Amino acid sequence: MVNSDKIKGRMRERAITQADVAKYLRLAQPTVNQKINNVRPFDLNEAEKLAELLQINSGDFGEYFFTPKVA
Repeated sequence: MVNSDKIKGRMRERAITQADVAKYLRLAQPTVNQKINNVRPFDLNEAEKLAELLQINSGDFGEYFFTPKVA
């Protein structure tokens, strides 16, 4: 499960839109929206590419892409 708030915050910091992410990942914009909002999962390749686009270093990768689900 991704940390949607952290990803959205990082997108705002870098002035990157969901349309930008969709183009970079070669996905439809609605698909990107679903992935960011945990409706659909990111595969590892997509997560790594998004981390590259958002300039997330490897030490912080887990904070963005491996957040445990809290009940």
